Amino acid sequence: MSAEFRQRTPAEYLKILRRRKWLIILPVIAVTVAASYVIYKLPDVYKSSTLIVVKPSTLPQSVVSMSTEDALTRQLAGITQVVTSRSSLEPLIEKYELYQLERRRGEPMEAIFSMINKDIQVDVNTTRNDITNGFDISFRYRDPRIAQAVTTELAGKYIGVQQAEQLNAAQAALGFINNQVEITKTELDAIDAKRLKFMQENLLNLPSQNGSLLGQLAGLRNQQTALISEIGRLQDRRSSLSSQLSLVQKQVEQMMDDAAMDLTDPKTTPSWVELVKRKADLQGELQRLKTEYKAKHPDVIAKEAQIKSVDEQMDLMLADWKARIEERRKKLENRPDLQINAMKLDIRNVDSEIARQQKTLTEVEASIKNMSDRINSVPGAEVALTALDREYETKKTAYDKLLDEQQKIGLNAQAAQQQQAQGIEVIDPANLPSKPVAPKRLMLIAMAVGGGLALGLLLAGIFEIPLLMTIQTTEDARHYTGLPVLIAVPELLTPQEARALPRRRRLLLAAGVVATIVSIPLLALALRLSHVFEFLMQGSGRA
Repeated sequence: MSAEFRQRTPAEYLKILRRRKWLIILPVIAVTVAASYVIYKLPDVYKSSTLIVVKPSTLPQSVVSMSTEDALTRQLAGITQVVTSRSSLEPLIEKYELYQLERRRGEPMEAIFSMINKDIQVDVNTTRNDITNGFDISFRYRDPRIAQAVTTELAGKYIGVQQAEQLNAAQAALGFINNQVEITKTELDAIDAKRLKFMQENLLNLPSQNGSLLGQLAGLRNQQTALISEIGRLQDRRSSLSSQLSLVQKQVEQMMDDAAMDLTDPKTTPSWVELVKRKADLQGELQRLKTEYKAKHPDVIAKEAQIKSVDEQMDLMLADWKARIEERRKKLENRPDLQINAMKLDIRNVDSEIARQQKTLTEVEASIKNMSDRINSVPGAEVALTALDREYETKKTAYDKLLDEQQKIGLNAQAAQQQQAQGIEVIDPANLPSKPVAPKRLMLIAMAVGGGLALGLLLAGIFEIPLLMTIQTTEDARHYTGLPVLIAVPELLTPQEARALPRRRRLLLAAGVVATIVSIPLLALALRLSHVFEFLMQGSGRA
């Protein structure tokens, strides 16, 4: 069965420390002496600082816009990124031959840039209450004059980059707003041209013409009514004239018939009666002859010829009578009748006037239809024109706003070119440091003492921890066995062992001292090669 580990008392731990005091003291001495030598050899580091502040614009804020503190902080952060970039710092490193020791021992350029970035500080000013928008720029280096020169050049870079960025931003913003103005102007001109074209195409259908169109339509309808009435009147007159002409023509025909009746009818003359009687006698004789002779008998044929001659004489008398009637009728017809001619002329005049009035009525009705179509198209044209006007006004408002922004941005660009806009300037030039800010040797030595003490305690622990797991004292025996201790027998040594024990301790101490003396230069070399204090120095210098 295993027992729990016995907790030692502070007195027991103190006794262990007294027993292992030289194992603790010698590492402390070795580490402290080696570190002190390395710390003493560390070069002094000087810090040069300059104060730059945000210079307000010399122009009114209504003319040139001012940046907020947040915007300025972001702007300076961006400028810091530019100034501390490799392309910006590499010329400084070459110009002032910075970090020659590190470069000679083969440090990569990335490490050099890391060092210079750590030695450059940009902090908000907290030392002067009258500066609320100031920034401290500082640089740490082993040579105070180089630190001052680099700080001055860094401040110049900040100002140059800020002015360049401000000018570039103003030029970019001006170019952008000019492009937007041109685009908006083109769109506005296109809408204006579209609006003008629509008004030209619908010039007669615009809302402003609605009252005029209604008046014209009313006039056309009145004209239509008057034309219909006039055409009706003319048609009535023509009907009346046609009726009168018919009556007159019937009277003339009756007169012509009466005039024809005045000629003697040949059927009433004795000659006609004689011919009729002769024809009847001849026909009787022909009938008698046909009973006696054949049809081709010469007497029959002769008799038929006599009958035919009588018929021809009768037909000639009728034809002569009809010819004389026709001749008289033609004479009567060719005789001019002034009344009929006047009536026909009136009818032709009335027909011509009716045709003219009908043509005018057709034109008026076409005009009425066209006018009605135009009036009906006015609402659609009004809606389309209203939409175009609204689109034009919207784009015109946007164009006016862009013109205002263009004017402001143009003023900002001119102010940036003439260095009248908001910017940064140096208030306190870079100082020539007289006292080093690093290394803080006392603090580093104290850290070295602490490191040596920790090493000594570690060595003591290496030797003592295994013994703590074994029975060394009566308390250990009582704890781990659970039995009472009746008697404790001290360690019994022979006289030779008693004399050899102090001598062995002195030899071990002497060996420890020699090891300590030998380890001091080795530790110093290791500390120098590891550059641990140089990194600590950078941290202590910043604090």
